[in-house]
Amino acid sequence: MRQIYKISGIDCANCANKLESMIQKVDGVSYAQIDFIAERLVIEVIDDALSKVKEICSNFEDGVSLRRIK
Repeated sequence: MRQIYKISGIDCANCANKLESMIQKVDGVSYAQIDFIAERLVIEVIDDALSKVKEICSNFEDGVSLRRIK
């Protein structure tokens, strides 16, 4: 299921690319793209993998957070 999240707390575009790469490697994620400027994560993920994605984001850098938009 495709979901869109507001992702905040990422320091730079390079960090966003690194986090995006980490998310794409999670089993159950078929698509993930972070737009650093818009602070947006678009992801296609099965429900079981979503908790792993949230864990990766929260442990990536201090202050990184996700809030579902739609």
